Amino acid sequence: MIEILTTGAANSVQDVGRLGYLDAGVSRSGAMDGPALELANRMVGNDPGAAAIEVAIFPFRLRFERAALVAVTGADVQMTVNGVCYPSWWALPVRSGDVLELGLPRRGARAYLSIAGGILVQTVLGSASTDLKSRWGGLEGRGLRRGDRLETGFGPAALADLPSGFGLDPQELGRAAGDVDEDAPIRVLPGAEYEFFNEAAVAALEAAAWQVTEDANRQGYRLSGPELKLMQRLELHSHGIMPGTVQVPPSGQPIIQLAEANTCGGYPKIAHVIEADLWRLGQAAVGSRLRFTQVSRKDAVAALRAQRSMIDRAAASAALARKDAAKSELLDALRCTEN
Repeated sequence: MIEILTTGAANSVQDVGRLGYLDAGVSRSGAMDGPALELANRMVGNDPGAAAIEVAIFPFRLRFERAALVAVTGADVQMTVNGVCYPSWWALPVRSGDVLELGLPRRGARAYLSIAGGILVQTVLGSASTDLKSRWGGLEGRGLRRGDRLETGFGPAALADLPSGFGLDPQELGRAAGDVDEDAPIRVLPGAEYEFFNEAAVAALEAAAWQVTEDANRQGYRLSGPELKLMQRLELHSHGIMPGTVQVPPSGQPIIQLAEANTCGGYPKIAHVIEADLWRLGQAAVGSRLRFTQVSRKDAVAALRAQRSMIDRAAASAALARKDAAKSELLDALRCTEN
């Protein structure tokens, strides 16, 4: 059992999502940074899709009511346990009564806290994910509140062998500490109405630095930049859309659909973010700037395979680390104390 001490309404229980129901009008939901959630689970010995906590509002604090093995991934946050500081992408044992806090991200926007055994909540349509828009799943279909208590399972990891914990290097995972870098454009495929946009719009899609506006949440991000114009007016029926779809409303300012996006819409689609780069949108904070670059379908498939291979290698390393005695000297080099 854990007790939430400090939180925000955007923090919620998430897993890999509610898959297979888009045709029924049910959003996918799930973690905005899927690879980070999966790796947090793999670090503590859970199934890849176990329920964890997605933290988007900081600081976030909770108290453990029994010993557990925990891991924090995603954004580059300072994790403290009883005031002792640990790096991000770290797994460690905690004891009954310990208080864990996640501070403001140095880079990135969302952190994932996984607990061995998972978060135990009632599933809806096969998923524990919270759909904040539809108000179902997770804990009563809402974000976490101060005083909430969540039941956790008992994990398989041997806590006695991990006195200090272990970590993964985000740089080796192809991440700049969970950040989205303008110099590394987000890869996209042409959308269904791509050919109906004028030359200036097509050029601006890749040339501009698009700012994530304050109108940003788990449903989608509104971007600010050059106006994207069509060559002619289009009358479209509402049609199916997916997370990563880049739509352009009459304002000419694009909207990227994300985890809790509507399942259909009628705005023209200029592009689709490839699946391997969706996590980067999840780590894009309000005010950050994004760039796009068009790739081929072959490139998109290759990127997804490379990401899968990276996750499997990192998971294998975490499994080995859980079997080894922790190296205190490594922890001492990374540990800090709060000012």
